[in-house]
Amino acid sequence: MKRAAIAAAALALALTGCSAADPEPTADGTVSRDTFLTTHGLAAMDAVEIIDHLDRQKVTERPTDLIASVRADELLLSSDDQEVVVDLPDNQTYVSIAPYLTSTHDCFYHSLTTCLGELDNEDIQITITDEATGEVLVDEATTTFDNGFIGFWLPDDATGLIEVSYQGRTGTAEFSTADDGATCVTDLHLT
Repeated sequence: MKRAAIAAAALALALTGCSAADPEPTADGTVSRDTFLTTHGLAAMDAVEIIDHLDRQKVTERPTDLIASVRADELLLSSDDQEVVVDLPDNQTYVSIAPYLTSTHDCFYHSLTTCLGELDNEDIQITITDEATGEVLVDEATTTFDNGFIGFWLPDDATGLIEVSYQGRTGTAEFSTADDGATCVTDLHLT
């Protein structure tokens, strides 16, 4: 088993090419979290800072060698055959929303480095309400990021409704921050 892991790591290095900037894998193909984060310019950042940095990044400046997937309780970072997990803050989940007029895509876990929404850099009004308590969690005028999304940190185990207004059009979508909830909302159609 160990021999197979070493062979797989060697093959992956041979196929991807070697460079001084690539982290050195251990015998089982993993790299340390610190090495991985440093390699991708994310050193000394926690999950909130990494998510904020990557989601707000200009699309043309996105890293092409990094996949960053937001899960309910963790941020999964991967590059080539290497993977690192960064825990999200207790009792919070990041939900990213891409309202649309004509074009969308299926999405469950938001990818900070590949997801693209239709309405980039657009002014919207958004309200997010917890259906169990009636509490308004978010009520603000904001601007979507360059990737067409807007993200919010919401309390765990909440379900409710997201409402967006844009240039006289409105749309709604349900959300859930339960363990099996989506972190990517792309079904909010503005009509």
